[in-house]
Amino acid sequence: MSWGGGPEEIFLSTSLASYLDRKLLILLRDGRKLMGLLRSFDQFANAVLEGACERVIVGDLYCDIPLGLYVIRGENVVLIGELDLEKEELPQHMTRVSAAEIKRAQKAERDATDLKGSMRKRMEFLDMD
Repeated sequence: MSWGGGPEEIFLSTSLASYLDRKLLILLRDGRKLMGLLRSFDQFANAVLEGACERVIVGDLYCDIPLGLYVIRGENVVLIGELDLEKEELPQHMTRVSAAEIKRAQKAERDATDLKGSMRKRMEFLDMD
């Protein structure tokens, strides 16, 4: 298989250098999704985003919480992808809400998950396996 060039071209195509000054979506280990322009990075995938925001999605609701200039530690990065500026970022059924409203929705979702877990623990004695 031929790559059409030397090893330098292969390295550059897999490097974050090709994403400099482009709008990216970065997924972190804790599940947060950050968007912004990649301004700098290093060999450990530490990255600096300009105009960064955290996209929070709960059901059909979403909110972009502005963060400004943001430094991301490389060990927390799970996925990096370029956003296509020509396409819609979200499906049309999604509704943009305020930061306060999305926080309330997150809390309600967390409470529902906690309740489901506690109910499951209470019902374990019924498992006859």
